[in-house]
Amino acid sequence: MSEPTAFPAGQPSVILVGVDLGGDQFDKALEELGLLAQTAGYAVAERITCKRRAPDPALFVGTGKAEEIRLLAQSTGASEILFDQSLSPAQQRNLERLLGMPVNDRTLLILEIFAQRARSHEGKLQVELARLQYLSTRLVRRWSHLERQSGGIGLRGGPGETQIELDRRMIGESIKRTKERLTKLKKQRATQRRRRERRDTFTISLVGYTNAGKSSLFNALVKARAYAADQLFATLDTTTRQLYLGDAGRTVSLSDTVGFIRDLPHGLIDAFAATLQEATEADLLLHVVDASNPAHLEQMASVMSVLREIGADQVPQVLVFNKLDAMDAATLPHALVDVMELEGERVPRHFVSARDGTGLPALRALLAARVLARDQADEADTPDERPDIEDMLP
Repeated sequence: MSEPTAFPAGQPSVILVGVDLGGDQFDKALEELGLLAQTAGYAVAERITCKRRAPDPALFVGTGKAEEIRLLAQSTGASEILFDQSLSPAQQRNLERLLGMPVNDRTLLILEIFAQRARSHEGKLQVELARLQYLSTRLVRRWSHLERQSGGIGLRGGPGETQIELDRRMIGESIKRTKERLTKLKKQRATQRRRRERRDTFTISLVGYTNAGKSSLFNALVKARAYAADQLFATLDTTTRQLYLGDAGRTVSLSDTVGFIRDLPHGLIDAFAATLQEATEADLLLHVVDASNPAHLEQMASVMSVLREIGADQVPQVLVFNKLDAMDAATLPHALVDVMELEGERVPRHFVSARDGTGLPALRALLAARVLARDQADEADTPDERPDIEDMLP
């Protein structure tokens, strides 16, 4: 058996596991899971994939593959196993008993990253709610201490109440309290939106796959200093600034929102409803795409799936293909501005580089045209007479 791989002191090492169930979005190289693991502070010891028609009910991967993972963990010195798919509580428990080490899935990994990155009070509450909702499903006899009973005079819990019932009740109460606090914050956001509406503010929200360059584009447009980095989920909290459009002679409200990702946990979609409300209430969405990523079409499909789930798929969109400077010469576009079909709709597409500013003047011109068209339609009260998309292109 080979010597365990040496990792930086204090940095946990993990083995990444992916199961090809015949879907279109299976990541054979587990690149995205590896980026998520590194973002969360893990060192990737090894990657292993297999193909199955359906998940094994007990172990997800089957006994033979589970034994292979166990031996691989021993040889590499890995301390944890991460699955690219969501595991049921029973599968997670069975794998941990067989492998003798922690086993977690993509959902928990994303939750962990969100917990590390949330900065605002609202963001922390949203992450905590998602974490509690996830944890509540993991109390299915996963730990032996949960089978003990508590009760009696002076003890918490009713007579004969098991530890699992007590823990479930405590988590339920925490979820209720957190939801109540988020409801108050949601009302505050609604009040702020009503104030913007009274000021007749045109609102634009940046949406897109994580690490597509939304925050970099936001900074380039409004000359702000929002945190931006070449990593997944660099921005979690919504940031809003005023953007002056000279061609329209007025300012608009521009918001940078949290990035989306494939198989985003439903708990996070629910928990971040208040933050993502910025997208549903916007007059226009700038759908930012990493044009240099070979999987950008699949990423766009994932974004559209989340937009449908939060009810923002009907908001008008402009596609912004970012990272023009990082594209291969063979894939460079013939024109910086054109029209692309997105789910049956013809949508304007702009190629830009937030890093060097290429294409940004044309994008500003289109935004100004949209604002003027909306203003003219409001004055005439005839929204059906708005200019056609092609009329707005330079």
